[in-house]
Amino acid sequence: MTFQEFCLLLVSVLTSAMGQLFLKMGATKLGKVDASNAVSHILNIILTPELILGLSCYGLGAIAYILLLTRVNLSVAGPSASIIYVFSVLIGYFVFKETIPIHRAFGLGFIVCGVVLVVWKAN
Repeated sequence: MTFQEFCLLLVSVLTSAMGQLFLKMGATKLGKVDASNAVSHILNIILTPELILGLSCYGLGAIAYILLLTRVNLSVAGPSASIIYVFSVLIGYFVFKETIPIHRAFGLGFIVCGVVLVVWKAN
């Protein structure tokens, strides 16, 4: 993976992670959905700025990913995009004060190692 390809991957992953951040913020603002408030919550999705921003970030991430797919094999791009899981957990920890149990930390370490092995190009 070249530096430009890595930058496209990073843009895709970071904008998607920001999308998750804003979607969580908007979902928290909406509150829990149940049968009695489902319709009003669905209508409120289009009125909640955080949710619109989150969906926009996802859209930008998808565009960057499509651009990456024009340059890199899916067998590299797909697994590499899983690095978003690391960013999601870090956002949960730093922004939403979620805990990271030791088994989750090890799982994230395995994901990082797997991505390194997938993108590693032996010359």
